Amino acid sequence: MRAKITYAVTAAVLVVYFVLVGSRGILLIETGTPVTIAFGVAVLVLPAIGLWFLWKNTQFVRRANQLAAELDAEGGLPVDELKRTPSGRIDRDSADAVFAQRKAETEDAPDDWRTWFRLAVAYHDARDTPRARKAMQRAIALHDGRPAPTV
Repeated sequence: MRAKITYAVTAAVLVVYFVLVGSRGILLIETGTPVTIAFGVAVLVLPAIGLWFLWKNTQFVRRANQLAAELDAEGGLPVDELKRTPSGRIDRDSADAVFAQRKAETEDAPDDWRTWFRLAVAYHDARDTPRARKAMQRAIALHDGRPAPTV
């Protein structure tokens, strides 16, 4: 729940920022000189890109949470069996062992979104965020019956 609140607050702050930047871009355009119009248009592009990125990221998180809820209802969520250091960080050797197991499961059933979801969790535990995101994107695509992106 804490992560959802943090995400919502961050998204709200970004939207406020985008509105402020957008209003400055409009003010620059209203000035009417060629230079300020060019700067105003350039300034308006930044909030548009930011809003698009925020929307795509929010959709990704929402879909990943839906898959997690579905997998939990099936009793298939991965169990946290990782060893931790005294500071609470995941032990690297433990994460590597679980990752090897999840990778083998995914190789045995490459068209099952559940194995890709669990592999994404293993990538995340191994601190490989880019691959975790790609594996989750593949799980979402397989779940939705779309062509899966390559990982």
